[in-house]
Amino acid sequence: MKHPEEIKEIAISTITDEAEAVKGLIDSINDDFVKVVELIYSSPGRVIATGIGKSAIIASKIVATLNSTGTPAIFMHAADAVHGDLGTIRKDDIIICLSKSGNTPEIKVLAPLLKLAGNTLIAMVGNTDSYLAKQADYILDVSVKAEACANNLAPTSSTTVQLVMGDALAVAVLECRGFTISDFARYHPGGVLGKQLYLRVQDIYINNEVPKVQSHDNVRAVIVEITTKRLGATAVLENNTLCGIITDGDIRRMLHRNAPIDQLTASDIMSVQPKTIESDALVSDALNLMRQSNITQLLVLNKGVYAGVIHLHDILKEGII
Repeated sequence: MKHPEEIKEIAISTITDEAEAVKGLIDSINDDFVKVVELIYSSPGRVIATGIGKSAIIASKIVATLNSTGTPAIFMHAADAVHGDLGTIRKDDIIICLSKSGNTPEIKVLAPLLKLAGNTLIAMVGNTDSYLAKQADYILDVSVKAEACANNLAPTSSTTVQLVMGDALAVAVLECRGFTISDFARYHPGGVLGKQLYLRVQDIYINNEVPKVQSHDNVRAVIVEITTKRLGATAVLENNTLCGIITDGDIRRMLHRNAPIDQLTASDIMSVQPKTIESDALVSDALNLMRQSNITQLLVLNKGVYAGVIHLHDILKEGII
């Protein structure tokens, strides 16, 4: 077993080696890269990514990234391709074949078959003199000086640079498409990420009571309203116009001051210029405003008119935090 300090050194060395390998990719961003981006952007077909071994795993991830950013893509394992999966390919599809050596037996069998229907073949390859590179229409050079593995055997740096090159392609294409946050939300409707991108205040606050008092109401009425509506606060209205907010904290501070409760009205203890948010705003924006202001509820406006309250607990229930 290695000494703890040796283990740390191995980890740091691995990270350093892979970081240097990724940095070396900058020289591979050439005219072929630009042409590939243009082809993917303008193609009516899909991107078919294929490979063998660890390259197949990276190809699968690249497909996932392309799909999630608006570019239709399909993964096809190189070994399965020659046993029927070639039927997946359509005439307008662009094929990206990943391989470190570009000379494995499976790739040598597959490469000419991929071009039979006239599809564009892109080699994401670590050896630009390989069989795959010579068969390809365009080359994305992902060569590395060495693997991070001490024996220069285990795919480490080579798969990392493949992954980063795939990300560079996907991001370049999405930028060309003018891909927006709304587009991203459309492809990610599930889970926390999806909710952050599409869930709006109006989807939540309508389930709550609408606490409100008039500015001339006495303190007893205020306490009853806050208690019965169970949101920790109430809006204060004057002539049906929002003029303030009273929270549990305001009540406690009033009691601490030994103020003459029987003589006070809502306008005497309310906080003016309360924090508000429009009903069509994203819940994630409401959460950010709560965090910035160190509060747990916001008054909701519908086109400028008071409509209700959204509470931090509502957001917690949605699992956004």
